Amino acid sequence: MKFFSRQSTINRLQWLVWIAVFFITFFSMLPEGGFLHACWYTLINVSFYAIVIYGNISFLFPGLYQRGHKGLYIICVIILLVASGLTRGYLMVNLYNHYYPTMREQMTLGTIINFIVAGFLTYTLSFVFRVAMAYFELKQQSEKILVQKSQAELNLLKSQVQPHFLFNTLNNIYYEAYREAPRTAKLIERLSDIMRYFVDESPKDEVSLSTEIQFLENYIALEKIRIRHEIEFNFIKDCNTDLRIAPMLLMTFVENIFKHGIDKSSSENKIEISLIQQDHFLIFQTKNRIHDKPGTAEPSGFGIKNLCKRLSFLYGEKFELNIDTSGNFFTASLKVPLI
Repeated sequence: MKFFSRQSTINRLQWLVWIAVFFITFFSMLPEGGFLHACWYTLINVSFYAIVIYGNISFLFPGLYQRGHKGLYIICVIILLVASGLTRGYLMVNLYNHYYPTMREQMTLGTIINFIVAGFLTYTLSFVFRVAMAYFELKQQSEKILVQKSQAELNLLKSQVQPHFLFNTLNNIYYEAYREAPRTAKLIERLSDIMRYFVDESPKDEVSLSTEIQFLENYIALEKIRIRHEIEFNFIKDCNTDLRIAPMLLMTFVENIFKHGIDKSSSENKIEISLIQQDHFLIFQTKNRIHDKPGTAEPSGFGIKNLCKRLSFLYGEKFELNIDTSGNFFTASLKVPLI
């Protein structure tokens, strides 16, 4: 509905322009030729202007020139100007001879050239008309963007009320739980940190490695409570944690470990994660055993596919993503340039 509203506004502006042109032309001819002659003269000329202008900006220019058919565009413009000039000249001469039969005129070469030249001038003005239309369209789009931005900021402020209320509630529960069950309180604290990461950090273009590492450790700690047996877990961090990366890049592989790389009935689950800085690159690697039991197959969902699309968007071809399943282990390695 808003699209049609914008279009109707632009259409109304065009109608106002043409009405103004009509009346200016009409009143300029009225004293000289009378009412009927002025009406016909104005109708013929305004129609001619419209045919040349809209024929160019609505059909020929976008349909031929902007698609690279420049030679064909020039030929069609010449045909349009000659055809419209001849038609206009024929109608104007016959109109004049009808109202002034004693002063008859003939279609001469000079008359034809004059009408074609007038058509060329109208053709030139068509680009001014096109620019004016583009300006009003751009102005309306800018106003729409400003309205959307204001609405988005308002929605963001509204959306932040509920999460922060939840954070405060979790903090209150944490202090209550700490008295009776410190381990449970610690898990509540980790959950609160994860939720705060999703709200405050994940929308950003980049976060510090320390923030990303803390998020991963909180996630792993909460996932481990669902596993009956203890997990042998090793997380190597050999990097400058002040460096920054895009958020949620490392999460996919860690999430896949707990979805596909853990046998909940086994006591021999081993996870190896390393985050190593090498020259101007960050290398993140996860390794877990491939189990034969149902539900522990190697990942094949949309997570890695979506990650690849995001990596391509962020780094182009400046990243490496490798997956190896040899030796009964699933190993994922990601190498990205550091910001």
